[in-house]
Amino acid sequence: MEAYDYIIVGAGSAGCVLAHRLGEDTRRRILVLEAGGDDRALITRMPAALSMPMNTERFNWGFRTEPEPHLDGRRMNLPRGKGLGGSSTINGMCWVRGNPMDYELWAARGATGWHWANVLPYFQRLEDAADTGKIRGRGGPMRIVRGGETNPLFAAFVEAGVQAGYPRSANMNDVQHEGFGPMEMNVKAGERCSAAVAYLRPAVARGNVRVLTHAMVERVVLEGGRAVGVDYTHNGQRQTARAGREVILSAGSILSPVVLKRSGIGPASELKAAGIAPLHDLPGVGENLMDHLEVYVQQACTQPITLYSAQSLPAKAMIGLRWLLSRGGLGASNHFEAGAHIRSRAGISYPDIQMHFLPIAISYDGNTLAEGHGFQVHVGTKRSKSRGWVRLDPDNPGGPPKVRFNYMGHQDDWREMRAAIRFTREVFAQAAFDPYRGEELAPGPDCQSDDALDTFIRRKVESAYHPCGTCRMGTDPLAVVDPSTRVHGLDGLRVVDSSIMPQATAGDLNAPTLMLAERAADLIRGKPVLVAEHAPCRIDGRWQRAQRSPVIDSDVGGATVPEMFDLG
Repeated sequence: MEAYDYIIVGAGSAGCVLAHRLGEDTRRRILVLEAGGDDRALITRMPAALSMPMNTERFNWGFRTEPEPHLDGRRMNLPRGKGLGGSSTINGMCWVRGNPMDYELWAARGATGWHWANVLPYFQRLEDAADTGKIRGRGGPMRIVRGGETNPLFAAFVEAGVQAGYPRSANMNDVQHEGFGPMEMNVKAGERCSAAVAYLRPAVARGNVRVLTHAMVERVVLEGGRAVGVDYTHNGQRQTARAGREVILSAGSILSPVVLKRSGIGPASELKAAGIAPLHDLPGVGENLMDHLEVYVQQACTQPITLYSAQSLPAKAMIGLRWLLSRGGLGASNHFEAGAHIRSRAGISYPDIQMHFLPIAISYDGNTLAEGHGFQVHVGTKRSKSRGWVRLDPDNPGGPPKVRFNYMGHQDDWREMRAAIRFTREVFAQAAFDPYRGEELAPGPDCQSDDALDTFIRRKVESAYHPCGTCRMGTDPLAVVDPSTRVHGLDGLRVVDSSIMPQATAGDLNAPTLMLAERAADLIRGKPVLVAEHAPCRIDGRWQRAQRSPVIDSDVGGATVPEMFDLG
């Protein structure tokens, strides 16, 4: 049995940040336990190869959902990163902070102290942004860059959005989130800049952070209402590690609640059904599961300028060779180089629809390619009201959990997803796409009515791979952790990862997860938390009566405005 100051369960995005920040005090001994293996491989380093680690058993847990009742019983793909860097090693590298109002909503939902002004300094601390901006970070561990935007379709997409009456945003991670503009990615010198690269390796180099891979944590050890260590299996042997200060779960939105439940922490009835003695009845563990859903609106391209030309084996070989020699060319981009954040209707105060533009017609996992040149938008809603759960299999509590999102379980989700498709079609119909627009490939020109769109959505909607919320932060009886990330009712135990988000943010979740861990590290160390003196929170002043406006002109400051949120 070995003793440490902190034990971190999981070397994903949040765990890597915590190892780095807590390890800055070299007097502290830190153990990081990761169930997966090492992250080093060419397919995890090359940005354009993003679909390959996602489809590799070595790097992906390979979860699937239970049959989703509102999607004709489909079992949905649920990739989760396995290995150092977690999902930051297999994701699309899209860098999206979210909207400032997201964090005002967090605070309104009970996450006291997580307003935009409270979180902005931590985004700035972690970033090394190449793009200029008023509220960007410089010199942080995570390198943030724009793509080359050499394909004319990127400019056409942004211009088409402006022609449709939406605002142009110079940088959606700066003061104006809403609108059409360039996207950013976490890529450094042509390689994926994962949390393992940016945070964990420098932490290990200091000498006081120990990382064990292929270490499966079985349970948190509790003594008298305090977490004192963990039991885990490594190289076939069961071992125990003691934590003098704290145990921190950073296993992600699927596995953090699983570890808690296997430790006897969670809904007592579920634990009893699985043969686990309830040690701490906490009914919210594993509930409140959220995600982002997307569909592909695909258009044929009349000019041979898309990435379809890069899909042959000889073309891929040349792209790979250039990247190997120079870390440049098409291999150095995730190719999500333009996007948009818009609102689904008047009365929505800030964007609840996101568009990722891609100059090829292909599925996110790379398994389905259109026959010929095309382009597409991945589009979906960001604040679905549907909620799901993560639960133990009562017949095999040590095996894979049961996961159900209840996708499209709220009527508003259907209205918003239909709007997302129709708004995308409207953008593609603008004059900027006249030189490139062929026939619509998906949903297809015959798919126009609400019923037809609903059928398309049921059959084709896919996860954007952003699960969160299963150990929700707050102060009500169903909250799992308090606003300082401590598990309610227990000492020495925290959860720090996307599972504690009270609400999914308006965009990809990796940047907010890193920010969350950066701020949690200061809370854990007892350091004074940072607050921004200038935290602009810009919205459309006409949001109550207009779905879109060409100019975003109202700065509501850092104060929560409850009437601007739908808290249902």
